Order: sequence, then structure tokens, then C-alpha cells
Amino acid sequence: MGTETGVEKEAVQRRGQGARGRVLAAAARLFAEQGITATGMEQVAAQAPVSKRTLYLHFRTKSDLVLAHLRALAESGSTLESVLTLEDLDPRERILRLFDPPATDAAVARGCPFIDAAAEFPDPKSPIHAYARAQKLLMVRLVTELVTELGCDEPEALAEQLVTLADGAASRAMVLNEADYGRHARAAAETLLAHASPGTG
Repeated sequence: MGTETGVEKEAVQRRGQGARGRVLAAAARLFAEQGITATGMEQVAAQAPVSKRTLYLHFRTKSDLVLAHLRALAESGSTLESVLTLEDLDPRERILRLFDPPATDAAVARGCPFIDAAAEFPDPKSPIHAYARAQKLLMVRLVTELVTELGCDEPEALAEQLVTLADGAASRAMVLNEADYGRHARAAAETLLAHASPGTG
């Protein structure tokens, strides 16, 4: 008496996973709409909807929730960096895809969520800032590998130039609410790649 069967335990786990997913989805919406620091845990719980007890069972602190949100974004394949690992595209096209409009029907253009998070948590020792920094370092490493594969001159320097263009374009797209602002940076990226390619210059 009083003990759970295997089936009952599995059902509880499934409900828990569903609640966690709803919390992350609600947090993603609210963080995008109003920023991370402006979003309270009570708001997230109400939007999920889950009880505050359930919310804190999954995420003990707001920092835990923010980190889980950023990890979920990184794993979703919907961030700027994700196009760099698309194996069905050649290296040059992967790089140029950094400048495409985001695949979203949102009415408001969003910038890079990792840059946004780092800006809201400016202390380099913050776990949130550190995670955002790691994602941006991953981005430049992936671009370095791609331009090296293309045989470009000075791949490390070229990769830094390309990711600076991509991040800058994403930020300006958000500020100007112009989702396809990346077209300007794409033109500059094409010029950089052309000049650095073998047999040019």
C-alpha cells in the first residue's frame, strides 16, 4: 500500500517533463518579448501554466531557468550558429546563411539571444554570461573550420571578421526591427570570402 507501480512512476515523469517543457516555452516567449531581467518567475509560472512549486522543482533559481533556456536554444537548431553545421550545404553557403533573415513569423525582429543574455548579465563571472560567451566562441571556431576547409588565407582572422559581421547584423536587425538587415552584411562577407579565396588577391 502507498507505493507507486512502474506505470504510475512513468506517468508522473511524463507529466513532469511536460511541465518543464511548458516552463521553457513560456520563458522563451517572455524573455524574447520583454527581456530576461524584466521577467519574473511568477510570470513564467502563470504563462506555463504551472504552480510555483512545480516551477521551482524543475528550476531552483531564475539563473537555472535562464541557463536551461539558453541550452535549449543552442540545441534547437534555430540559432545563428546552427546553420554552420548543416552538412547538406557546402562551407561557403553555410557561412553566408549566417546573414539570412531568421526563420520566424514574429512581428518584431530579434537579435542574437546569447548576446542579449550577456548584455543583461554583464559580469564575466556570471554563469549566464559565461555560457553566452562559450556559444560565441563556438561560433567563431565553426567558421574558422569552414574557411580553413575553403582554403582561405588567414582563416582565424577571417573568421573573426565574418562573425563580427553576423553578430553586428543581428543586433542592428533587432534595433531597427528590420529582419532582413543581414543582406548588407552578406554583401561584405561575400567580398571578404572572395578576396581570401585561393587564386585571388
